Amino acid sequence: QVQLVESGGGLVQPGGSLRLSCVASGIIFSISPVGWYRQAPGKQRELVAEITLGGTSNYVDSVQGRFTISRDNAKNTVYLQMNRLTPEDTAVYYCNVREIKWAQGGHNDYWGQGTQVTVSS
Repeated sequence: QVQLVESGGGLVQPGGSLRLSCVASGIIFSISPVGWYRQAPGKQRELVAEITLGGTSNYVDSVQGRFTISRDNAKNTVYLQMNRLTPEDTAVYYCNVREIKWAQGGHNDYWGQGTQVTVSS
């Protein structure tokens, strides 16, 4: 059974920083693409950052240069370092791990429980 456990959210002032963590179990983490998504009230869930199967990191334009996604395969953990936070970053953040079905094709997506990030003075 795949489980993703997130931590690190909270309340921070504008300009501050937070680091989110997501620990995965029950999956071969090292060969799985990973990502962070967020969903603000009244908005659709959007991809914030990802590390692709080839190891490339991609970011949505609004966080480019402020957020950094990284992974530690030895710890089955993906991180999202968020700097220079603004109120527009307020949302529930979800980690995603994609299990590639190498033999039969396709994939399964797994999600963390979500962690609230609130940026407010």
